[in-house]
Amino acid sequence: MAAVDVAGEFETIRRLFAPLAHPEWGRGLKDDVAVVPSKAGHDLVLTKDAIVEGVHFLPTDPLDTVAKKLLRVNLSDLAAKGAEPFGYLLACHWSGRCGWPERMTFVDGLRVDQKAFGVALLGGDTVVTPGPASFSMTLLGWTPKGRTVGRAGARVGDLVFVTGSIGDGWLGLQAAQQKLSLEPDRVAALIEQYRTPTPRVEFAGPIRDFASASIDVSDGLVADLGHIADASGVRIEIDLEVTPRSAAGQAWFDGRVDEQAALEKLATGGDDYEIAFTARAADEAALRREAERRRLRLTRLGRVAAGQGVIARFGGQPIAIDRPGFTHG
Repeated sequence: MAAVDVAGEFETIRRLFAPLAHPEWGRGLKDDVAVVPSKAGHDLVLTKDAIVEGVHFLPTDPLDTVAKKLLRVNLSDLAAKGAEPFGYLLACHWSGRCGWPERMTFVDGLRVDQKAFGVALLGGDTVVTPGPASFSMTLLGWTPKGRTVGRAGARVGDLVFVTGSIGDGWLGLQAAQQKLSLEPDRVAALIEQYRTPTPRVEFAGPIRDFASASIDVSDGLVADLGHIADASGVRIEIDLEVTPRSAAGQAWFDGRVDEQAALEKLATGGDDYEIAFTARAADEAALRREAERRRLRLTRLGRVAAGQGVIARFGGQPIAIDRPGFTHG
């Protein structure tokens, strides 16, 4: 569908994006740069994600949810590092269907989530593309100096944890494509989770205080734990049967005949944006208290051992997983 009422680049910035700008550092989006003062005793942490129509979101997804997803997947990256977000840079590549109403809808989603998560726009760029719509964001945050949690700190003997539930992102995509046979409320819950995942920003503090290594689950639980194993030079062993499932995920799982295959799909599908991390066994009780304070589900999946890669077990036996997660070409 052709766009209607398309505004020029500068009118789009002035009317839509300038109200989202940080009141001081963003310079009213009237300059080519943002100027951010340093924060004593802290490290600046940056992350960047891009989402493309037809790859990361469906052409039928409302653009306010697309904007929210873009912000939230970046927030998830910072949360897994123990960082507190404060601002972002944005690039919009509008397709031919992105007229003024669609751009307003996109900005409406950002406005809602900026308020919810306490961040502000610092600057960026808007262009028109003959291809599919795509959007890119660079999110900035702070951690106390030297305390950013990476992928490389897992140690033999550590336990492996994950927040929330796993599999809803993949199931939500199936639901949005009308490939699931579940009750309407279950389908709706899964689609909502796929379109607007919940970044675990409230758990950044405990990650910073207790995690030895951490990553957000974007490509798939098994694949992302593999990134920790590779960076840390260890082996991660997990029990697929304890993979945490939401009510909707459990409803789908209960209808599966092959439980192992179903668990593999949940653990490799990706788009969950939970935090998978390792921590000392001695800190498990403290971590559970922190999770309970936030009413956040926390599941122990397994442990860290000497070796390499990820070993997933079902029924106590190691199994081979051919495709541990999503990969870009």
